[in-house]
Amino acid sequence: MHTTVKINDLIPGEATHPGEILKDELDTRRLSQTDFAKQIGYQKSQLNEILSRKRGINADLALLLQETLKIDAEYWMNAQKMYELDVARINKKNHQRLEAITQWKMIEDYIPTKFFKAQGVISGDPLEDIPTVKEIYKITTFEEFGTIYANGNYQRFRKSEKLSTDKINLVGWVRLVEYRADQLSVSKFDYKHKDDLIKELNLALYKNKNLMNKVSEVLKEAGIKIVYQEKYEKTPVDGVSLWSDGNPAIGMSLRHKRIDNFAFTLFHELGHVYLHLLNDNKAEFIDLNADDADYKKTKEEKEANEFASENLINKASWKDFSESLNYRSDAAIKKFSSKVKVNPAIIRGRVCHETKDYSGRTSISYDVK
Repeated sequence: MHTTVKINDLIPGEATHPGEILKDELDTRRLSQTDFAKQIGYQKSQLNEILSRKRGINADLALLLQETLKIDAEYWMNAQKMYELDVARINKKNHQRLEAITQWKMIEDYIPTKFFKAQGVISGDPLEDIPTVKEIYKITTFEEFGTIYANGNYQRFRKSEKLSTDKINLVGWVRLVEYRADQLSVSKFDYKHKDDLIKELNLALYKNKNLMNKVSEVLKEAGIKIVYQEKYEKTPVDGVSLWSDGNPAIGMSLRHKRIDNFAFTLFHELGHVYLHLLNDNKAEFIDLNADDADYKKTKEEKEANEFASENLINKASWKDFSESLNYRSDAAIKKFSSKVKVNPAIIRGRVCHETKDYSGRTSISYDVK
């Protein structure tokens, strides 16, 4: 995208005084200030004040310069006008910058500055960053930060040694996901296509080829936005689901670059989309990687977990498999994988989770490809 910049919008670092132009002209022509002052009928001190930016050029002097130097009077008057305008613009910008610096000091404790810089969404220039921060947090005044952090959905994530969660970082991560989701364009969402979407996603997970891009394409066609957003320190977040300009949106942190974690988080967030977001377009579900957190025990979280489990592996098929002999072995898992067309890493991840046994070597790859 090309941005058109108007000449009048450009602000120089320093305004050029017409006296500087006159001084260069005299030096080029090797005219002494004493002689030139006499020629135009000025005291040398008066001319020096002009050359040293202490006095401007008026219409009378502009006419004298036109006659002596053969440079149009309009040129000198325009140079004086541009100097005065530039000084005014610079003063205004400096005032705006001072105001922006003051505002930034008021809000920097409410945003994860280092994280946003690392993500390239802010530059470190308050004049540029303040409008961006307002857009990310969807606020018009900074007093609204208080309302954001008083939100019950965020209140439950207070700083905790147990969870090692920083609420400022967590809220910043969620808002950045929403900000980036708002910039995405997808098809119209229709909840009736859920079954077809589940089939396509399972096939993509089974094949595991260019997986993240493939998932993005499938969700885009289904009208669901997805943002892969790496996490920040003290933000043990797995995912989030919310509405974005009339479409469901999912954010995933990819904390664990394993296909079983990727698949379960994806389907867990889809569970929130189909079970909860459809009934509440203001809802927002944040999922932390903390098994003992109270919110993990809520009805919505349990339902989303159940949705993920049943749609990743057919419930009846899983029951038969989990009751079979040696179902923990790689051979049995691979055979079952081929039968039900579910990625073997997802199956083994389910086995390990339900048996609480993560030991033992395996030939099954967990890599997201």
